[in-house]
Amino acid sequence: MTRKQTNTAAIADSIYKWENSGFSRLKETEIIRTLTDLEKEPEATEKPFQNMKAKLLAMAAAARYNRTQLLDKKVAERLEEAKTIDDKNMYVAETVIYIYSKVINEQLLSDKFPVIRETDHSQGKKKAIDKSLYMAEETETKLNEWLPKISELKKAAETSGNSKLLNETRSGEEILLEAAEQMDVLKEAAAEYKASISGIYFSKEKHKAFKTAIDAVSAAAENWEAWRESQLEAVEDDALKKLHSMVGLEEVKEKINEYYHYLIYEAERKKQGYQLQNEQSLNMILTGNPGTGKTELARLLAKIYYKLGVLPREEVIEADRSQLVGAYVGQTEEKTMEVIKSAAGGVLFIDEAYSLKREGASGTDYGQAAVDTLVSAMTSGAYAGRFGVILAGYPEEMRNFLWSNPGLRSRFPESNHIHLPDYSIDELIEIGERMALDNDYTLTGDALAALRRQIIKSQVDETFGNARTVKNIILDAIFKKGAAVARSREYSSENFTVLDEDAFEKEGKEKKQEKSGEEQLNELIGLKKVKDQVKMLASFVEVQKKREEEGLPSVPVQLHGIFTGPPGTGKTTVAKIYGKILSELGLLKRGHLVVAGRSDLVAGYTGQTASKTKKKIREALGGVLFIDEAYSLTFQKGAQDFGKEAIDTLVEEMTKHDENLVVILAGYSKEMEQLIDSNPGLSSRFKKMIEFPSYSPGELIDILNYYIGEFGYEIDKGTEEALEEAIEQEKPAGNARAMKNLAEEAIQRQAYRLIQSGKQENKDVLTKLEKEDFSILDKGAE
Repeated sequence: MTRKQTNTAAIADSIYKWENSGFSRLKETEIIRTLTDLEKEPEATEKPFQNMKAKLLAMAAAARYNRTQLLDKKVAERLEEAKTIDDKNMYVAETVIYIYSKVINEQLLSDKFPVIRETDHSQGKKKAIDKSLYMAEETETKLNEWLPKISELKKAAETSGNSKLLNETRSGEEILLEAAEQMDVLKEAAAEYKASISGIYFSKEKHKAFKTAIDAVSAAAENWEAWRESQLEAVEDDALKKLHSMVGLEEVKEKINEYYHYLIYEAERKKQGYQLQNEQSLNMILTGNPGTGKTELARLLAKIYYKLGVLPREEVIEADRSQLVGAYVGQTEEKTMEVIKSAAGGVLFIDEAYSLKREGASGTDYGQAAVDTLVSAMTSGAYAGRFGVILAGYPEEMRNFLWSNPGLRSRFPESNHIHLPDYSIDELIEIGERMALDNDYTLTGDALAALRRQIIKSQVDETFGNARTVKNIILDAIFKKGAAVARSREYSSENFTVLDEDAFEKEGKEKKQEKSGEEQLNELIGLKKVKDQVKMLASFVEVQKKREEEGLPSVPVQLHGIFTGPPGTGKTTVAKIYGKILSELGLLKRGHLVVAGRSDLVAGYTGQTASKTKKKIREALGGVLFIDEAYSLTFQKGAQDFGKEAIDTLVEEMTKHDENLVVILAGYSKEMEQLIDSNPGLSSRFKKMIEFPSYSPGELIDILNYYIGEFGYEIDKGTEEALEEAIEQEKPAGNARAMKNLAEEAIQRQAYRLIQSGKQENKDVLTKLEKEDFSILDKGAE
């Protein structure tokens, strides 16, 4: 089988699978990519391929409608093109039925016509007539949209051979045509009746004709209501439709669905005269990490409350600590009541609600006053029962917040606590594809892989923004694509609608050409044993990864390490390269290096050391935390030293974040051994110790030459030999660091020498360092 045959067969298999999976399971991006592949086939214009194209267009239309719940321009265009290609295609007909039957499945009248009595004053009559005319025009707009669609439904029913649906659709079409005819009568009657009104006088005949026309239109609307309820699928609440169209959140959807239907049951029970002392609470707790949909869910709940008549408004008033808490006594109560007043009849949504009660807050923190005012308004006074409250935030913080306040906890029953979990990688990919589709873009296969890499790289801690992060990635890709296209002026259809891998690559060409971690390690001067040990560890990690991919048991990988040796021996540099290597192997998401010392971790008073240490760890997540002179954490003793707290916090966080964090402890050998022995948690986590020896005189000269060359200078052979001899006689403290300092000092001395002598006339003089420029040789010159 040729490649062309294989590709065609794959397209046909996909179409067959999607045909039989049902409309609700269609994925728009997959369908569009398949459609693009089909159009690239040489025989794309032949009839069998055109039939496949018609089906794919219909599928793309259905998938977009499922996602947006709108018959927008794109959906209409795809349906129209599918019908144009093959108007007898059964699948296309079924798609038309699926979409159009939902689109026209609405009430004809948005409200009841106002009642006009003969005794009403003239202005009242005219105002009611104007409202009736407005409703007539609104309904006429619907009829103008629905009549062509119900006609298309009729054709689709004929094509599909569904005689029952055909008869039902004919019946519905007759009702709509009757409504359109009566609408014309109503408009004419309304105009004549209004013209007859003059002061207290009006035409009773015109009044009667107008009332008759109103009754006729109302009757047609009732007939339509009866028809659509008996013949077509019942309309699902818009809020529930929106909820069900969201990616993932299956348990949340099920819970809200139950809650929705229970509220319907409660309302119906009350309507029939049954009493219920304790009605279902409208107050909710929504927990979840950023970008999991808490705000969106709060808005949907408000719409549900309004739709079911539980609350008179569907507005959501969003507030946070800054809008509720004041700066002085009494201001908090005022600010909180103002927000509650604005939320009356609707829903008050407070994000990061736990920030209202800060642990260890001083007497000038009035967050508790905001909580007390809110609880009071929810249970007594003018606003009790007149608004719903939805509190949202991180799971653990919200749990602690509620348990610390019994009054608040009792107003939010456990059954009304909804947790929104983090999205899985596949769900985030789908969210990204949908966001791209919302902007009329699709992603190539390579772009999807690049999107996946960026998402994984961003998932380093609990602040990961889920859907919010994905949205930013997509928008950044669109921005990068647009800027690149504008520069090249290649304004093709593909460049306006397709996001490729390049749009998702954050690094420029320079970054892509950067040397690998192993190459950077090899370029380091000296350190042979250190290099061998790092390479051995990297090889072990790589092999374990491959074994895991092959389904073989893997040995746990210990990534943390201890680097011992005097200053300037390359510990920080190797730690940075080590992080890069682990990132390239896929074990670290970022591979960056964060350097910390005692002062970055230890505070001067109780309670702050743990938070300082956690903050530094959070900064290093996805990379390497390098703690220099780590033994200094145990140097001081006594009640006022919190180094031990820093170590305990470090051990705890290493367990919590596991492979998302690599910690390197560095310092002198003897002191580092004492540090490890001081805490069993450290000794069990740091089993790899790498010794960094001092550099030899020859290696130090190589390092000096490296720094000199990096700055654009050079030394001759005689100067180099003199420097090596001086280093052999008296080795400077600081190793590589000392060589960098020596190079920088020599450059300054050379500049002073040239200015004083007036000899800076050519390039050779400006780039050459002489013996007299090196302070280390001053003694020998004397």
